[in-house]
Amino acid sequence: MVFAGCKKDEVKTQEDANPYFPRIFDNLRKLSAPQIINEGATANFNGLQFSPASKVKISWKVNGKEMSTDTAFAFKPTAGGEYTIKVDVTYNGDSTSRQTKVLVNPSTYTFKPYTRVVLANLTEDGTAADVVWSNITHLEYQVGKVSADGSLDVSKGTVAQHADEIVARAHIAGVPVIMGLTGHLSGIDGWALYGSDDFGTAIRTPAAMASLVASVKAYVAAKKMDGVDIYMEDINSDNAPANIHAIGPFLTALKAALPATALVTVTATVNYQHWEYPDLSAASWVNIHAFEDNIHIGPDAPVGQSSSYDFMVAGTQIWTNFHLPANKLVVGMPAFGLRYNALNAAGNNASWGSYDYMTYKDIIAADPANAGKEKAAIAQGVYFNGVPLVTKKAAYLKANGFKGAYLWAADYDATGTSSLGAAIYNTLK
Repeated sequence: MVFAGCKKDEVKTQEDANPYFPRIFDNLRKLSAPQIINEGATANFNGLQFSPASKVKISWKVNGKEMSTDTAFAFKPTAGGEYTIKVDVTYNGDSTSRQTKVLVNPSTYTFKPYTRVVLANLTEDGTAADVVWSNITHLEYQVGKVSADGSLDVSKGTVAQHADEIVARAHIAGVPVIMGLTGHLSGIDGWALYGSDDFGTAIRTPAAMASLVASVKAYVAAKKMDGVDIYMEDINSDNAPANIHAIGPFLTALKAALPATALVTVTATVNYQHWEYPDLSAASWVNIHAFEDNIHIGPDAPVGQSSSYDFMVAGTQIWTNFHLPANKLVVGMPAFGLRYNALNAAGNNASWGSYDYMTYKDIIAADPANAGKEKAAIAQGVYFNGVPLVTKKAAYLKANGFKGAYLWAADYDATGTSSLGAAIYNTLK
């Protein structure tokens, strides 16, 4: 009541003596995290409050250019890319600001040219931050987990809009995104859980397969993905042969359901079960899992390199001799190592529980010099593929006309000169 009775000059005197500093209140958290939208959609920045209310000067800027002076701002981009949205408020010569990013998935995009495929696999826990876009031609994101009834779990892609960000950044970089379909995998090495039969059951059962195809079609369209990989690893159960045989009809159904331009690939093994695979020539290409020989695990197994150059070469020859030409094959390399935690008196692996796996980036974090090696002095020894070995493997693929290589997995790789993905890309490009 006393303040209301003051004259205007007295109010000004009090404000000058106790100046307000302008503030921004983002109660709806519009500026607290990046927004990811498709080109043509709108990112709305509303519900903000400013202090002192109605007295501040407001400026909304996009990449440094003023676009509005209103209390709210609606940003509708006309091109793909990443934009910085900033709001400045000023009062009595003092200013404060807040900013965020808007990532826009372009409506039209052109894939960068390539001679050979360099495919990065991203596990369901991977993010866009794990990918060096300049080192790949294609990305496979293992976002679709298949259940026995044909239902599709894509929940990992919804966390923090991971799937939306991956697709947007890939398309901006000119990289196609392939949706990886998996069953329940065992861990770092990417094999299915022992006895797992979920994916296999789904594609063996006509009704479940039809439901799965419909779900995949809808998800690929909604997320603007560019294809699908059938990563059916249910090959260590009693139903393994039937599961593998079912890939053929599933491949046919997916190709019929997806756009004609969609990539539809299959990931297959190089072990004795290769005989079970149907004709896969209709696939865009086949990824062959040419790492992990499985003779260096289990009780009393000899310690050593399970993903050797010779094993990869033998695996490729199985497929070129009996299945497909080299130009239809993309050959896998591991970004993880086999770690021995206990050895027996003979110096061999002690038991089924005495070994595990370690990501390549953790191996490099332990000692950067490991990038040039195949064995690290960690626990009782870790055997892995370093830069020299993957370079040698990639050179073989290039010299023998293979379609390309893939890395399992991009989120296991190291960065800089230690990167396996960079070594593969630079050899095959």
